Amino acid sequence: MTTPVLAAQLYTVRDFTKTAADLSATLRKVADIGYKAVQVSAIGPIPHEEVKTMVDDLGLTICNTHIGYDQLWNDIDAVIAQHKLWDCKHVAIGSMPGPYREGGEDAYKRFAVEASQVGEKLAAADLTFSYHNHSFEFVRFPHPTADNPNGSRTGLDIIYTESDPRYLQAEIDTYWVQHGGGDPVAWIQRLPNRMPVVHLKDMVVAYPPHERLG
Repeated sequence: MTTPVLAAQLYTVRDFTKTAADLSATLRKVADIGYKAVQVSAIGPIPHEEVKTMVDDLGLTICNTHIGYDQLWNDIDAVIAQHKLWDCKHVAIGSMPGPYREGGEDAYKRFAVEASQVGEKLAAADLTFSYHNHSFEFVRFPHPTADNPNGSRTGLDIIYTESDPRYLQAEIDTYWVQHGGGDPVAWIQRLPNRMPVVHLKDMVVAYPPHERLG
């Protein structure tokens, strides 16, 4: 069994990764904390070779990325070259683009098919492609069955049932699942062989504010 890698998600510190100098300083702090790997997301326009030198010098690896859907669809060869340079096997899309998100059930189905096509091209280069959820995917659509004529399913259900499991994996974000009304544990258990990466974030229980009397 492969030992899981605990990594820092650079999106969390995105305000401090916009320049090469800031990214270098941030990566050093991440390494000093004790992390051995990072997920690259939302960094500034820094040459890929320079990023590679930074992580190598600090003994870090890049275990995963978030890449924009337009780049994946229109310039996938560059995405593949970038990940080969970084020795990174996992590519993810951080969110579903607006036109799919706002286009109803058919748009979710279309996204699932198109994402599978992207994943197939990445798989041919020995890369894995995953989808990172937020909470909007927990919108429900009618889905009647023989057992439940009034049944429904979520947008996230559609993404994973209508896509090809060989080419689209899951990057379940536990916070956003909870935020959307789902059960993070159930979703992780549901996709045991289809989830190379998981985002572990807490959702704090918020109590109503106290009213000041008198």
